[in-house]
Amino acid sequence: MKRYVLDANAVMRFLQKGPGYERVGALFKLASTGEIQLLISVVNRGEVLYTLARRSGVQQALEDLKILAGCVEEVDVRPENAEAAAILKLRYKLGFADCFAAELATRTGATLVTADPEFAKLGKQLKILALPRHTI
Repeated sequence: MKRYVLDANAVMRFLQKGPGYERVGALFKLASTGEIQLLISVVNRGEVLYTLARRSGVQQALEDLKILAGCVEEVDVRPENAEAAAILKLRYKLGFADCFAAELATRTGATLVTADPEFAKLGKQLKILALPRHTI
């Protein structure tokens, strides 16, 4: 089964109907029927919660995040995952939360769904489904 990892900006795109939200929505539909597997690191879920809560408060942010339930598997972070993310940060100078998305995608052989061009630094070791560039 094909796997995809969502980074925070992919989820934000979907929730805010930003550029590329249709592609993310299509992935949600495929995941809801079991055709693909969608994953998100709990670190990136926390990043989405923070971004949403800054704009509309914690309760609304938690409500908005319910969209992930049922079709996106939230993946916990173990110490070895945190170490691998830290090494990615050291080598590639990515944002720390981004390193958890990259680590999860690399570890699971998944394609990372993102609009962040910084992930290109990882080269061919990371498969990317690129969304149009835009800030969240």
